[in-house]
Amino acid sequence: MKKYMGNKLAIFLFILPALAIFLIFDFIPILQVFAYSFTQWNGLTTPTFTGLENYFRLFQDRVFVTSNKNQLIFAILITVYQMLFATIFAITISDAKMKGRKFLRVAYFIPVILSVTVVCQLWSAILSGQGLLNKLFEAFGSDYTQNWLGDRYKAIYVIAFVNAWQWMGYQFALIVAGIKSISTDYYEAARIDGCTNAGAHRHITIPLLAETYKFCLVISLTGGIKAFTEMNILTGGGPNKSTYTLTYMMYNAAFKKSEYGYGLAAATVMVLECMIVMLVINFIFRDKDQRKEEERSRRKRHAD
Repeated sequence: MKKYMGNKLAIFLFILPALAIFLIFDFIPILQVFAYSFTQWNGLTTPTFTGLENYFRLFQDRVFVTSNKNQLIFAILITVYQMLFATIFAITISDAKMKGRKFLRVAYFIPVILSVTVVCQLWSAILSGQGLLNKLFEAFGSDYTQNWLGDRYKAIYVIAFVNAWQWMGYQFALIVAGIKSISTDYYEAARIDGCTNAGAHRHITIPLLAETYKFCLVISLTGGIKAFTEMNILTGGGPNKSTYTLTYMMYNAAFKKSEYGYGLAAATVMVLECMIVMLVINFIFRDKDQRKEEERSRRKRHAD
Protein backbone atom coordinates (compact mmCIF):
# COMPACT_ATOMS: atom_id res chain seq x y z
CA MET A 1 0.00 0.00 0.00
CA LYS A 2 2.84 2.41 0.87
CA LYS A 3 4.33 1.75 -2.58
CA TYR A 4 1.07 2.81 -4.27
CA MET A 5 0.55 5.82 -1.99
CA GLY A 6 3.95 7.13 -3.06
CA ASN A 7 3.17 6.69 -6.75
CA LYS A 8 1.57 9.85 -8.20
CA LEU A 9 0.25 7.99 -11.24
CA ALA A 10 -1.47 5.40 -9.03
CA ILE A 11 -3.02 8.17 -6.93
CA PHE A 12 -4.30 9.90 -10.08
CA LEU A 13 -5.83 6.67 -11.40
CA PHE A 14 -7.60 6.08 -8.08
CA ILE A 15 -9.18 9.54 -7.99
CA LEU A 16 -9.90 9.70 -11.74
CA PRO A 17 -13.36 8.02 -11.62
CA ALA A 18 -14.61 10.31 -8.83
CA LEU A 19 -13.05 13.33 -10.51
CA ALA A 20 -14.67 12.47 -13.86
CA ILE A 21 -18.10 12.09 -12.23
CA PHE A 22 -17.69 15.42 -10.44
CA LEU A 23 -16.64 17.23 -13.62
CA ILE A 24 -19.41 15.76 -15.79
CA PHE A 25 -22.33 15.98 -13.39
CA ASP A 26 -21.38 18.94 -11.18
CA PHE A 27 -18.68 21.30 -12.38
CA ILE A 28 -19.54 21.50 -16.10
CA PRO A 29 -23.31 21.98 -15.46
CA ILE A 30 -22.49 24.79 -13.01
CA LEU A 31 -20.40 26.50 -15.69
CA GLN A 32 -23.26 26.08 -18.17
CA VAL A 33 -25.72 27.60 -15.70
CA PHE A 34 -23.41 30.59 -15.25
CA ALA A 35 -22.99 31.02 -19.02
CA TYR A 36 -26.72 30.77 -19.83
CA SER A 37 -27.58 33.25 -17.07
CA PHE A 38 -26.30 35.99 -19.40
CA THR A 39 -28.76 35.05 -22.13
CA GLN A 40 -32.42 35.24 -23.03
CA TRP A 41 -33.47 31.66 -23.68
CA ASN A 42 -36.72 29.71 -23.67
CA GLY A 43 -35.03 26.31 -23.47
CA LEU A 44 -35.62 25.43 -27.13
CA THR A 45 -34.35 28.16 -29.45
CA THR A 46 -30.83 29.53 -29.75
CA PRO A 47 -29.89 31.62 -26.68
CA THR A 48 -29.50 35.37 -27.20
CA PHE A 49 -26.73 37.08 -25.24
CA THR A 50 -28.13 39.93 -23.08
CA GLY A 51 -25.20 40.68 -20.78
CA LEU A 52 -26.16 41.57 -17.21
CA GLU A 53 -29.80 42.27 -18.01
CA ASN A 54 -31.06 39.21 -16.11
CA TYR A 55 -29.07 40.20 -13.03
CA PHE A 56 -30.28 43.82 -13.11
CA ARG A 57 -33.82 42.55 -13.39
CA LEU A 58 -33.26 40.03 -10.60
CA PHE A 59 -31.85 42.56 -8.12
CA GLN A 60 -34.74 44.94 -8.83
CA ASP A 61 -37.36 42.24 -8.28
CA ARG A 62 -39.12 42.51 -4.90
CA VAL A 63 -39.59 38.75 -4.87
CA PHE A 64 -35.78 38.41 -4.89
CA VAL A 65 -35.60 40.26 -1.55
CA THR A 66 -38.41 38.13 -0.14
CA SER A 67 -36.71 34.95 -1.38
CA ASN A 68 -33.39 35.80 0.26
CA LYS A 69 -35.14 36.75 3.49
CA ASN A 70 -37.03 33.46 3.49
CA GLN A 71 -33.84 31.49 2.82
CA LEU A 72 -32.12 33.19 5.75
CA ILE A 73 -35.04 32.56 8.11
CA PHE A 74 -35.43 28.99 6.90
CA ALA A 75 -31.72 28.13 7.15
CA ILE A 76 -31.29 29.62 10.63
CA LEU A 77 -34.43 28.01 12.05
CA ILE A 78 -33.74 24.49 10.78
CA THR A 79 -30.08 24.72 11.85
CA VAL A 80 -30.86 25.82 15.41
CA TYR A 81 -33.71 23.31 15.80
CA GLN A 82 -31.87 20.34 14.32
CA MET A 83 -28.52 20.85 16.01
CA LEU A 84 -29.99 21.76 19.39
CA PHE A 85 -32.39 18.83 19.66
CA ALA A 86 -30.04 16.41 17.91
CA THR A 87 -27.32 17.23 20.46
CA ILE A 88 -29.70 16.89 23.43
CA PHE A 89 -31.13 13.57 22.20
CA ALA A 90 -27.72 12.19 21.22
CA ILE A 91 -26.18 13.00 24.60
CA THR A 92 -29.23 11.59 26.37
CA ILE A 93 -29.10 8.18 24.70
CA SER A 94 -25.31 8.02 25.04
CA ASP A 95 -25.86 7.14 28.70
CA ALA A 96 -25.43 3.36 28.92
CA LYS A 97 -27.77 3.22 31.94
CA MET A 98 -30.72 4.68 30.04
CA LYS A 99 -33.50 2.23 29.16
CA GLY A 100 -35.08 2.16 25.71
CA ARG A 101 -32.00 3.55 23.96
CA LYS A 102 -32.43 1.38 20.85
CA PHE A 103 -36.10 2.28 20.49
CA LEU A 104 -35.40 6.02 20.80
CA ARG A 105 -32.53 5.81 18.33
CA VAL A 106 -34.86 4.29 15.73
CA ALA A 107 -37.79 6.59 16.60
CA TYR A 108 -35.73 9.76 16.11
CA PHE A 109 -34.51 8.57 12.71
CA ILE A 110 -37.84 7.33 11.29
CA PRO A 111 -38.92 10.73 9.80
CA VAL A 112 -35.70 10.83 7.75
CA ILE A 113 -36.58 7.69 5.80
CA LEU A 114 -40.08 8.93 4.99
CA SER A 115 -40.80 10.58 1.65
CA VAL A 116 -40.84 14.38 1.75
CA THR A 117 -44.23 14.26 0.01
CA VAL A 118 -45.64 11.99 2.72
CA VAL A 119 -44.31 14.24 5.48
CA CYS A 120 -45.70 17.37 3.84
CA GLN A 121 -49.12 15.79 3.32
CA LEU A 122 -49.12 14.66 6.95
CA TRP A 123 -48.37 18.12 8.30
CA SER A 124 -50.71 19.76 5.80
CA ALA A 125 -53.54 17.67 7.27
CA ILE A 126 -52.50 18.77 10.76
CA LEU A 127 -51.96 22.48 10.07
CA SER A 128 -54.69 23.36 7.55
CA GLY A 129 -57.76 25.41 8.53
CA GLN A 130 -59.80 22.26 9.18
CA GLY A 131 -56.77 20.27 10.31
CA LEU A 132 -56.07 18.22 13.40
CA LEU A 133 -54.46 21.06 15.37
CA ASN A 134 -57.50 23.31 15.11
CA LYS A 135 -59.74 20.35 15.93
CA LEU A 136 -57.74 19.85 19.14
CA PHE A 137 -58.30 23.47 20.10
CA GLU A 138 -62.00 22.97 19.46
CA ALA A 139 -62.07 19.78 21.52
CA PHE A 140 -60.61 21.66 24.50
CA GLY A 141 -63.32 24.30 24.21
CA SER A 142 -61.25 27.00 22.53
CA ASP A 143 -62.59 28.95 19.57
CA TYR A 144 -59.05 29.74 18.37
CA THR A 145 -58.44 28.62 14.80
CA GLN A 146 -55.60 29.36 12.44
CA ASN A 147 -54.76 28.39 8.88
CA TRP A 148 -51.07 28.08 9.61
CA LEU A 149 -50.05 27.61 5.99
CA GLY A 150 -52.37 30.33 4.72
CA ASP A 151 -50.88 33.16 6.79
CA ARG A 152 -48.23 35.00 4.79
CA TYR A 153 -46.37 35.99 7.97
CA LYS A 154 -46.36 32.56 9.61
CA ALA A 155 -46.13 30.17 6.65
CA ILE A 156 -42.31 30.26 6.25
CA TYR A 157 -41.84 29.48 9.96
CA VAL A 158 -44.28 26.57 9.76
CA ILE A 159 -42.55 25.16 6.67
CA ALA A 160 -39.18 25.48 8.41
CA PHE A 161 -40.56 23.51 11.35
CA VAL A 162 -41.76 20.72 9.05
CA ASN A 163 -38.33 20.46 7.41
CA ALA A 164 -36.50 20.60 10.75
CA TRP A 165 -38.76 17.93 12.23
CA GLN A 166 -38.10 15.54 9.37
CA TRP A 167 -34.33 15.98 9.07
CA MET A 168 -33.36 16.35 12.72
CA GLY A 169 -32.83 12.58 12.81
CA TYR A 170 -30.07 12.85 10.22
CA GLN A 171 -28.14 15.33 12.37
CA PHE A 172 -28.89 13.13 15.36
CA ALA A 173 -27.28 10.10 13.67
CA LEU A 174 -24.16 12.12 12.81
CA ILE A 175 -23.76 13.42 16.36
CA VAL A 176 -24.34 9.96 17.86
CA ALA A 177 -21.57 8.61 15.61
CA GLY A 178 -19.32 11.48 16.72
CA ILE A 179 -19.96 10.77 20.40
CA LYS A 180 -19.16 7.07 19.90
CA SER A 181 -15.76 8.03 18.45
CA ILE A 182 -14.78 9.84 21.67
CA SER A 183 -12.65 7.71 23.97
CA THR A 184 -14.28 6.81 27.30
CA ASP A 185 -10.95 7.55 29.01
CA TYR A 186 -11.78 11.26 28.90
CA TYR A 187 -15.03 10.73 30.80
CA GLU A 188 -13.41 8.43 33.35
CA ALA A 189 -10.74 11.04 34.03
CA ALA A 190 -13.43 13.71 34.37
CA ARG A 191 -15.36 11.61 36.91
CA ILE A 192 -12.17 11.04 38.93
CA ASP A 193 -11.70 14.81 39.02
CA GLY A 194 -15.25 15.19 40.35
CA CYS A 195 -16.84 16.48 37.15
CA THR A 196 -20.59 15.98 36.75
CA ASN A 197 -22.15 14.42 33.64
CA ALA A 198 -23.32 17.82 32.43
CA GLY A 199 -19.86 19.27 32.97
CA ALA A 200 -18.21 16.36 31.17
CA HIS A 201 -20.41 16.85 28.12
CA ARG A 202 -19.82 20.60 28.21
CA HIS A 203 -16.03 20.38 28.43
CA ILE A 204 -15.39 17.10 26.58
CA THR A 205 -18.24 16.01 24.29
CA ILE A 206 -19.18 19.29 22.64
CA PRO A 207 -15.60 20.54 22.00
CA LEU A 208 -14.57 17.18 20.54
CA LEU A 209 -17.59 17.23 18.19
CA ALA A 210 -16.27 20.32 16.40
CA GLU A 211 -15.68 18.53 13.09
CA THR A 212 -19.10 16.86 13.29
CA TYR A 213 -20.76 20.21 13.97
CA LYS A 214 -18.88 21.72 11.05
CA PHE A 215 -20.32 19.12 8.67
CA CYS A 216 -23.79 19.49 10.21
CA LEU A 217 -23.65 23.27 9.74
CA VAL A 218 -22.65 22.96 6.09
CA ILE A 219 -25.43 20.54 5.14
CA SER A 220 -28.04 22.37 7.22
CA LEU A 221 -27.31 25.94 6.09
CA THR A 222 -26.78 25.08 2.43
CA GLY A 223 -29.87 22.87 2.55
CA GLY A 224 -31.85 25.82 3.90
CA ILE A 225 -30.61 28.06 1.10
CA LYS A 226 -31.61 25.45 -1.50
CA ALA A 227 -35.05 24.85 0.05
CA PHE A 228 -37.78 24.11 -2.47
CA THR A 229 -39.72 20.88 -2.01
CA GLU A 230 -41.62 21.82 1.15
CA MET A 231 -42.61 25.21 -0.29
CA ASN A 232 -43.78 23.62 -3.51
CA ILE A 233 -45.92 20.97 -1.82
CA LEU A 234 -47.29 22.86 1.19
CA THR A 235 -47.94 26.35 -0.18
CA GLY A 236 -46.92 26.49 -3.84
CA GLY A 237 -44.83 29.55 -3.02
CA GLY A 238 -47.84 31.34 -1.55
CA PRO A 239 -49.75 32.95 -0.12
CA ASN A 240 -48.96 35.86 -2.45
CA LYS A 241 -45.36 34.65 -3.07
CA SER A 242 -44.58 34.97 0.66
CA THR A 243 -42.77 31.60 0.79
CA TYR A 244 -40.67 32.01 -2.33
CA THR A 245 -36.97 31.10 -2.27
CA LEU A 246 -34.33 31.52 -4.98
CA THR A 247 -34.85 27.88 -5.92
CA TYR A 248 -38.56 28.50 -6.29
CA MET A 249 -37.87 31.65 -8.33
CA MET A 250 -35.65 29.59 -10.63
CA TYR A 251 -38.32 26.90 -10.96
CA ASN A 252 -41.09 29.41 -11.61
CA ALA A 253 -39.10 31.38 -14.20
CA ALA A 254 -37.62 28.41 -16.07
CA PHE A 255 -40.34 25.77 -15.99
CA LYS A 256 -43.52 27.83 -15.75
CA LYS A 257 -42.62 30.94 -17.76
CA SER A 258 -39.87 29.44 -19.98
CA GLU A 259 -37.49 32.26 -18.98
CA TYR A 260 -34.46 30.04 -18.55
CA GLY A 261 -31.91 32.86 -18.60
CA TYR A 262 -33.64 34.67 -15.75
CA GLY A 263 -34.12 31.45 -13.81
CA LEU A 264 -30.47 30.51 -14.21
CA ALA A 265 -29.43 33.96 -12.97
CA ALA A 266 -31.33 33.17 -9.75
CA ALA A 267 -29.63 29.75 -9.65
CA THR A 268 -26.20 31.36 -10.04
CA VAL A 269 -26.82 33.69 -7.11
CA MET A 270 -27.97 30.73 -5.03
CA VAL A 271 -24.79 28.77 -5.84
CA LEU A 272 -22.66 31.77 -4.88
CA GLU A 273 -24.52 32.12 -1.57
CA CYS A 274 -23.92 28.44 -0.79
CA MET A 275 -20.21 28.85 -1.57
CA ILE A 276 -19.98 31.91 0.68
CA VAL A 277 -21.63 30.03 3.54
CA MET A 278 -19.20 27.12 3.15
CA LEU A 279 -16.19 29.47 3.05
CA VAL A 280 -17.36 31.29 6.19
CA ILE A 281 -17.89 28.02 8.08
CA ASN A 282 -14.47 26.70 6.99
CA PHE A 283 -12.84 29.99 8.01
CA ILE A 284 -14.48 29.98 11.45
CA PHE A 285 -13.49 26.40 12.24
CA ARG A 286 -10.00 26.80 10.75
CA ASP A 287 -9.48 29.87 12.93
CA LYS A 288 -10.45 27.84 16.01
CA ASP A 289 -8.08 25.04 15.01
CA GLN A 290 -5.26 27.54 14.55
CA ARG A 291 -5.88 29.04 17.99
CA LYS A 292 -5.83 25.57 19.55
CA GLU A 293 -2.58 24.73 17.80
CA GLU A 294 -1.00 28.01 18.92
CA GLU A 295 -2.14 27.32 22.48
CA ARG A 296 -0.57 23.85 22.38
CA SER A 297 2.68 25.28 21.04
CA ARG A 298 2.72 27.97 23.72
CA ARG A 299 2.17 25.44 26.49
CA LYS A 300 4.90 23.19 25.07
CA ARG A 301 7.38 26.07 24.96
CA HIS A 302 6.42 27.06 28.51
CA ALA A 303 6.92 23.47 29.72
CA ASP A 304 10.34 23.28 28.08
